Amino acid sequence: MAVKSVSRFGIQRKIVANMTTESWQNIPHVSYQYEPDVTKFVEEFKKFTAEHQGDSGAKITFNAVLLKAIAEAIEVDPVINAHMHYEKGLVRGKVTVFDNIDISVPWILPSGEMMTITMKDMGNKTLKEIAEYQADINRRLEKTNLTEALYSVSFHDTVEKLKKGHILKAIKRLYGANTNKRHRIQRLKGAEKKAYNAIPVTDRITRDDLKQGTITVSNIGADTRGLSGECAMLMVIPPQVCVICIGAMQRRPVVVKDEDGNEKVEIRTILPLNICFDHRALDFGEVRPFISKMEEFFKNPEKILNDKA
Repeated sequence: MAVKSVSRFGIQRKIVANMTTESWQNIPHVSYQYEPDVTKFVEEFKKFTAEHQGDSGAKITFNAVLLKAIAEAIEVDPVINAHMHYEKGLVRGKVTVFDNIDISVPWILPSGEMMTITMKDMGNKTLKEIAEYQADINRRLEKTNLTEALYSVSFHDTVEKLKKGHILKAIKRLYGANTNKRHRIQRLKGAEKKAYNAIPVTDRITRDDLKQGTITVSNIGADTRGLSGECAMLMVIPPQVCVICIGAMQRRPVVVKDEDGNEKVEIRTILPLNICFDHRALDFGEVRPFISKMEEFFKNPEKILNDKA
């Protein structure tokens, strides 16, 4: 069999491979496909952008509005904003629910690579502040070296594993990253490294931006726009207990009722949202309040769009 090419894992693929393997091996996933009618929500957003298109500051995108809605829905269903620790052999565990809503968001870099950045304290941010936060991340990404940023996270995680007594796991990780030229992480050296480290931390993504969030929200809508289909399941990244995937909006025939209560078929805008959770920590009843709050926002978009300041 002829081999076309062989590519070794870089640090980004190593981290993704490690996290997803741990997720699928240990977490019993439950996936719910939520398909809200967002026709009114989209119409009101278009009016909102037209009214505020001349405003100064960062542009408020549809993604920013969705993140705001999700953060507020999490506030009424805080159990999904949590970390879980489970000891299989002893059949015991604990779920830690957090007050701060720190949303881990996969971000596409200018190079086309992906980095998951945690947007902190999203429950206390207005639409304007979320838009400014997103713009600042994009600004800092332009000066960020993916390998250097991720290596700092990986190295810190390895040190923490040593402190907790996971010596063999830490040694294997260090061995895999620093031995064998074909698999060694290619980091900056010499003058390039010095120049990169001289960039102020306020101008690049650092380990602090890449710390584990309390929940993950992945928006694949831009990458899947124009395609048929939707995300059916996304992996929960431990120790988180929930992940939400936003798909691309689609036009579909939907049964609706007119003012007299008569049913009819209309073409409506549907936004596929996949909600996946760890069944060890949550049952569906504990996820339903989040979905109900999102449904309320989609039917009454002014509740989100009025929070601009």
